[in-house]
Amino acid sequence: MGASIAETDHDDDDFAESHEINVTPFIDVMLVLLIIFMVAAPLSTVDLPIDLPTSTATPQKKPDKPTYVSIKPDLAIAIGENFVKRVDLVRALDAMPDVKKDQFIFIRADRGVPYGELMDVLEILRTGGYTRLKLTALEGVPGSTTPPAATDNSKP
Repeated sequence: MGASIAETDHDDDDFAESHEINVTPFIDVMLVLLIIFMVAAPLSTVDLPIDLPTSTATPQKKPDKPTYVSIKPDLAIAIGENFVKRVDLVRALDAMPDVKKDQFIFIRADRGVPYGELMDVLEILRTGGYTRLKLTALEGVPGSTTPPAATDNSKP
């Protein structure tokens, strides 16, 4: 059964009835909901309020003959290029003629070395009389996760 609404013999200015849905208010509501979820999502995550420091220190001039104590990922300790046992670390430093207790010792620890192991080495050096210690890092952008090229650009 069909019916026609428009009459053909009358020419009045009435608009024809439209059966289309106006989607503009629907899109507006969806955009507002999207913004609300974008703002609320970061607030709902669990995070510890820790302000981690970044290094903005300018590189200092290295001494002519720096003494490096390195801790490798397998926790092996080396003075320069020579590996020593942990218990012999202070004795090996004392036996070196160009190392004095009043000069800086540069500590280089691999990224994978646990914090406790690094602190143990620092404590061994402190009890042995070596209190002037500097931690070294690769020069680069602070906070970057990828290390720069493997060159000897370590800074104190």
